[in-house]
Amino acid sequence: MAVLQRIAALVKAHPVVLFMKGTPQFPMCGFSGRTVQVLKQAGANIHHINVLEDPEVRANLPRYSNWPTFPQLFIQGELIGGCDICVELYDSGELQRMVQEAERGDA
Repeated sequence: MAVLQRIAALVKAHPVVLFMKGTPQFPMCGFSGRTVQVLKQAGANIHHINVLEDPEVRANLPRYSNWPTFPQLFIQGELIGGCDICVELYDSGELQRMVQEAERGDA
């Protein structure tokens, strides 16, 4: 149960949290890389967790979020989704708005 509490604390402690394979500088899968790209273009200050370096988080995050794949983006503690959803939100301009609100602290 401690890992689920740790995940909850992480998503609440930072406005934009990305659980990904690799790092923003060195993504280890195309989906993680594309998600980082749209987040950067949206102006996000990304707090990332490399699930490849934390097997406990990798194994339990899908249970916490009810989302089976990586990457997983959380904004203001709420699951947004994976790569395809992030790209769609970016293309519509919604991701930029969400990031700006989160980083300003708007609820």
